[in-house]
Amino acid sequence: MAENAIITRVSASPLDIDAGAWNALLALQPLPTPFMRHEYLAALHASGSATPGTGWTARFLSLWQGDELVAACPLYLKDHSYGEYVFDWAWANAHAEHGLPYYPKAVVAVPFTPVPGTRLMARSAAARAALLQALRGWCEEAGVSSLHLLFAAGEDMQACTQAGLMPRQTVQFHWTNAGYGDFDDFLSRLAQDKRKKIRQERRRVAQAGVGFRWSRGADIAPADWDFFYRCYERTYREHGNPPYLTRDFFHRMAEHMPEAWLLFVAERHGQPIASSLIAISAQPTSAAGQKNPEFVAYGRYWGALERVDCLHFEACYYQPLQWCIAHGVQRFEGGAQGEHKMARALLPVPARSAHWLAHPAFADAVDRYLQHETAGMEQYLALLQAHSPMRQPR
Repeated sequence: MAENAIITRVSASPLDIDAGAWNALLALQPLPTPFMRHEYLAALHASGSATPGTGWTARFLSLWQGDELVAACPLYLKDHSYGEYVFDWAWANAHAEHGLPYYPKAVVAVPFTPVPGTRLMARSAAARAALLQALRGWCEEAGVSSLHLLFAAGEDMQACTQAGLMPRQTVQFHWTNAGYGDFDDFLSRLAQDKRKKIRQERRRVAQAGVGFRWSRGADIAPADWDFFYRCYERTYREHGNPPYLTRDFFHRMAEHMPEAWLLFVAERHGQPIASSLIAISAQPTSAAGQKNPEFVAYGRYWGALERVDCLHFEACYYQPLQWCIAHGVQRFEGGAQGEHKMARALLPVPARSAHWLAHPAFADAVDRYLQHETAGMEQYLALLQAHSPMRQPR
């Protein structure tokens, strides 16, 4: 065997891959996020949140050259389409109507996490192409119906397009820090009706006697983690579903990735009544002392034990944005869907995925569908951008 031969490994658990090698490779990528860290993916597995029992069967692919990890990605076999946020139910139904199985399918994604970022970690463009080739080969050998790379970064999409995968575009809503001095400065940049609405919503929460405190990282007390999970679990169950993530998952986050989390707790009459959990990526300044454009916050989870008018907006948008401004965060990503976020100055941006279908006829049909969908999505994005909540210069 040649000394520089690349070996492909398939792992049934992220725990089978060296954490140091995985995280070192992630750090080299153009768009790393905390959700691709080994600790995060391992916690999903070890806590029982993303396992075969919940429909997420790990088949992580990694490419090795000697002892060096040159490319890797999180790959899951899925027997449903929940927890993905790029919807393909119509594709599954079309397969079923023609007597063809759609599940299992393969996804390169972070379970339950609609955050754009690097999916195909690689040391070079050639290694990324080799990883994608290995993915296609594995899918064909395994006989799965399809392969889906969800919320992929630009370099991933470029590799996928070159490999013949079909691109798809959806819309998310992100807030960008334009150098605001404080929250009032931010409000002053909004159109008058939007500014008035936000002030009214915040006033209602304050008049209800609700105040907030926040804590970050290791300063989040175990009791606060417990309280947060009560809120998170209750909100899911009020909508008729069990929560995706277990309490043990958050215990592992507190133990192994505390620096990535920021918790807001709403209190009334000295008692906690609601909470929101925000993830944080990178640091406020680079090694050169400059503002880090990848100092990003991600709106993730929330829940409440009491109903207070406008509390959701305060806990999930206004408190986090106020913190972001005060701490120099450059971007706040609001998660999947939600035109209502535009009224809070989260502006539309494209989010991309790539898809491969094994059946030629279905691949052709989906390709035609995606061409029409993409044209419609671009028109939708342009329409949203034309209705910016920001104050227009005179």
